[in-house]
Amino acid sequence: MRKDITITAEGLDARGKKEARRLRAKGSMPAVVYCGSEGATPVAISPKELSRILNSKTGHNTIFNLSLPGNAATPVMIVDWQFDPIKDSLLHADLKRIDLTQRIIVKVPVVTHGDPKGVKLQGGIHEIVTREIEIECLPDEIPEQFDVNVAELVIGQNIRVSEIPLSGSMKLLSSSDAVVSHVVAVKEEVVATPETVEAATPAAEPEVIKKGKKEEEGEGAEAAPAAKTPAAKKK
Repeated sequence: MRKDITITAEGLDARGKKEARRLRAKGSMPAVVYCGSEGATPVAISPKELSRILNSKTGHNTIFNLSLPGNAATPVMIVDWQFDPIKDSLLHADLKRIDLTQRIIVKVPVVTHGDPKGVKLQGGIHEIVTREIEIECLPDEIPEQFDVNVAELVIGQNIRVSEIPLSGSMKLLSSSDAVVSHVVAVKEEVVATPETVEAATPAAEPEVIKKGKKEEEGEGAEAAPAAKTPAAKKK
């Protein structure tokens, strides 16, 4: 979505970690602007202004104007960025110059609204499966989000990506069969009781009887008198 926002950047002659640290000490940061066949241009830009755009409703799908000294402002988008994992501050960003007459590919958030009947009346659980879908469209027609009403869903029903209405130049790239959200029944837990535990325990009696039988056989063999050999006849 295009916004009437203009951010001023400065060209960079040097690159590397040392230059990046110098820029951050001044409250700026390094970035790269990709201009298609014209190649890439390193710039210094305000991390606060870019963070404000990333945290807005349109987020990285925001098209804004970038102004460089000696050049007219050009529409760009943020295509990649890096945050400091500890300070949560923006460290670097990649920007892409946008031709407003050419279609581009973007991922748009899907937001569900309403309280499903399957939850209110049937005690089911509403699960969101797909939170964004990929489309292709003209830059000026990028939607902020896709709104999906789930109020009529009952247990066993779902809403698929194909049911999301598209307008203008939008073309769906995500799988049309993908489930956006559905309502499922709560799985019942089987509580173990003394009866079920006893029934599940295998009987040990056959093994004991078998073992006892062997022992009795062994004892009988020991109790039987040994066979006597006839005494030798005296000459």
